[in-house]
Amino acid sequence: MTVIVPVGPGDAVAPALCAQLETLPAATELCVVCVDGDDVARAAAACGARWQRCTAPRGRAAQQNAGAAGTTRPWLWFVHADSRLSERTLPALAAFLAVDVPALGFFDLRFHDGPTLLTINTIGAWIRSRALGMPFGDQGLVLPRASFDALGGFDPTLERGEDHDIVWRARHRGLPLRPIGAPLYTSGRRYAEHGWWRTTTWTVRETWRQARRFARPAATR
Repeated sequence: MTVIVPVGPGDAVAPALCAQLETLPAATELCVVCVDGDDVARAAAACGARWQRCTAPRGRAAQQNAGAAGTTRPWLWFVHADSRLSERTLPALAAFLAVDVPALGFFDLRFHDGPTLLTINTIGAWIRSRALGMPFGDQGLVLPRASFDALGGFDPTLERGEDHDIVWRARHRGLPLRPIGAPLYTSGRRYAEHGWWRTTTWTVRETWRQARRFARPAATR
């Protein structure tokens, strides 16, 4: 398996996440992808000797595509730089990979910081991903490299929603969506900085706007 962690300009990989990922088997590729012109040493300071480092044009889609292109393992796991693993994350992932059946896997979203009202968002994310079939990138998307290549990777022309887009393309191609059945934590700092209500309502509106667009086959958008 290859783990790909894109890092935005001026950001860095969380040391706690690096330490957790470095417990994966030695055969696992760990790749951090920084933005062209950014301070790669600073952005990847928490990453140890096991990590591959590469750069790409700004944008999570381009960075994740670059990470996939520069690595070799048959399964790809895309993890955001502010994610945290639970004690159940890696065992559940191992069980998912052991089945070795092509699918797009995702974790159950939790928040490791932010307002207490994010409990509501946690429930909403469960409904969105499991009942409506729309997991997002902060849920740690996992899929075979062959499926990723067949889908054409992430669309770097999208300003946002590259994760939502690839999920819909996977659905159109008949790639099953499978919950891995363990939590993956993300940061709720946007909700703290911009307000829970404002951020939540914007996210819901943007989700449904994207869903109306991406639910159509690419040729008709």
